[in-house]
Amino acid sequence: MITLRFSTSLLAFLSLLASTSAAVIERSLSSPDQTLRFTLERDATSNEFSWSVTHSGRPVVTRGELGLGISGIGTVADEGTISHADTRSVDTTWAPPFGEHAVIPDVFHEATLTIRHTGHDGLTVRVQVRAYNEGIALRYLIDGSGELTTTSEQTSFPLPESTQVWISSSAQGPISRKAISAVGGAVERPLTAELAPDLFVALGEAGLRDHARMKFSRRGASTLVPSLSGSSTHTGSFATPWRYVRAATSPTKLLQGNHIMLNLNDPSEVADTSWIRPGKVLREVTLTTRGGIACVDWAANHKIDFVHIDAGWYGSEYDSKSDATTVTVDPKRSPGPLDLPAVIAHARSRDIGVILYVNRRALETQLDEILPLYQSWGVAGIKFGFVNVGSQRWTSWLHESIAACAEHQLMVNVHDEYRMTGVERTLPNFMTAEGIRGDEESPKNEMVLNTIFTRGLAGAGDQTNCYFASRVPTMGSHASQLAKTVCIYSPWQYLFWYDRPPGAPGAGGAGRAVGVLRDVPEMSFFERLPTVWDETRWLDGYPGTHATVARRSGDTWFVAGLNGTTEHRFEIPLRFLAPGRDYHLELFSDDPSIATTTKVRIDSSRIDRNGAIDHTVAPRGGFAAILSPVPTPR
Repeated sequence: MITLRFSTSLLAFLSLLASTSAAVIERSLSSPDQTLRFTLERDATSNEFSWSVTHSGRPVVTRGELGLGISGIGTVADEGTISHADTRSVDTTWAPPFGEHAVIPDVFHEATLTIRHTGHDGLTVRVQVRAYNEGIALRYLIDGSGELTTTSEQTSFPLPESTQVWISSSAQGPISRKAISAVGGAVERPLTAELAPDLFVALGEAGLRDHARMKFSRRGASTLVPSLSGSSTHTGSFATPWRYVRAATSPTKLLQGNHIMLNLNDPSEVADTSWIRPGKVLREVTLTTRGGIACVDWAANHKIDFVHIDAGWYGSEYDSKSDATTVTVDPKRSPGPLDLPAVIAHARSRDIGVILYVNRRALETQLDEILPLYQSWGVAGIKFGFVNVGSQRWTSWLHESIAACAEHQLMVNVHDEYRMTGVERTLPNFMTAEGIRGDEESPKNEMVLNTIFTRGLAGAGDQTNCYFASRVPTMGSHASQLAKTVCIYSPWQYLFWYDRPPGAPGAGGAGRAVGVLRDVPEMSFFERLPTVWDETRWLDGYPGTHATVARRSGDTWFVAGLNGTTEHRFEIPLRFLAPGRDYHLELFSDDPSIATTTKVRIDSSRIDRNGAIDHTVAPRGGFAAILSPVPTPR
């Protein structure tokens, strides 16, 4: 049984609600730590429902609407009475095959409320609510017969009028901070909001598998409402994706709890995950045998795990006639020649996986043919390019395609406007996705810091990092590029998006590999960098200004700090280190006096958990550190 406890401030809030209307409090559900509370009210006159969320008794969402529009039936779950309630509490953990944490807590209280409405005979309507310490989530469960088409959703999120939000109109667009009253058009999720200096909120969608995508639009001064990418049709019973409200006292605490996205998805459908391999990736764009061999050798010599063969290897990616079962180099991108089987064979001999880019045009028409073919070639995975997103049709197609890839032991990276909603728990071969304003867009550090605290809440993001390309100084610094690989989680971490090894030919028609890889001293950082972690601790930060994170792999910690437009002193106590042990600290930072092309300084010292990293970083700079245990003498 779920125990309901009421704080003094919460009782005052509930009394205010009751005094301002003929409202009946139907149900309240608290998070396990009692910090978050969901309250469902019913208007005693109209039987209309509304819902509210508080954090430590402070209003977050106040009297939002409920409701799901179904064609031929009308709106359901917006009004009625509660005829039955099922409750349960879960307190468990689970271990993903890889992630930001080796063990994930799954702890929540849940109520599933059956709504009775005289006009909806033959249809069972339920609202399911979960209260985690990290957030409140709700969804609609519909049981019926025949085809049921959802046409709209009335779930609303009224926020205080003083709220500031970080918004973007597209998944890869610029992110800006605005008053909520200035939100116009549909904006992306997750949406991060500041209600007070010590109260931050994230709103979003989880568990999107076979439904139309949601974005947010504004109604009135400060209410956010779903903006769906079309209708969704299901046969018989179905569940909508989750809508969630997360709240915490700082932006970093929101990031710390982003495993809620995974918990709101089903467990893995892939029984054997032993073949799924995270790692670092080097992109090959010359589309030549020589370039492919050079990339494989550079990767093997520098502890990079995969080589990605980019667009154009089977013809023009924009031509629906291009055949992804053949190796037919697009002459506009490269003069060739490309002996892809030879490159794959060489890669396998050096334990390097090969990832092939395939545009959605070929995927949509040739998927059943290419998956077993690529498996027979020994390909490790596919990058889906320019996928259609938004509608139920394309949402379902995409996830069905990723599931089909798993049947052929192929991992997947999805590019362009798609954003994660936690489905990578269910489909663990789904390694990463773009939907991010990455280095392809040359974002300055302050934009990347906006990305970390918004898009970062959704999960893995392919930042398309580059290092030697000329755009690096326009974005930030080389040390900040090191920091980004720790700050932005991606099991497939593309490190040198615009860089090619010295043994490769010029980029030719591709025109995009503008830097040449060099053996600078800090290459040792990339060589040792993991892409998945046993533990993650977000230490400090704020959108647009700075961020500090510590991540552990085995006994070794990687710490990174990324800075915005103002000089910032990073003071990082090291209490997270193991007691009774000394650590070797290697600090990688910007120093214009260093006689290398990248101007990265490497300092070493011995330290323990009583020490600290104390480092002042210039505007748009950064730093990264490796803390490895000093071997204990025998």
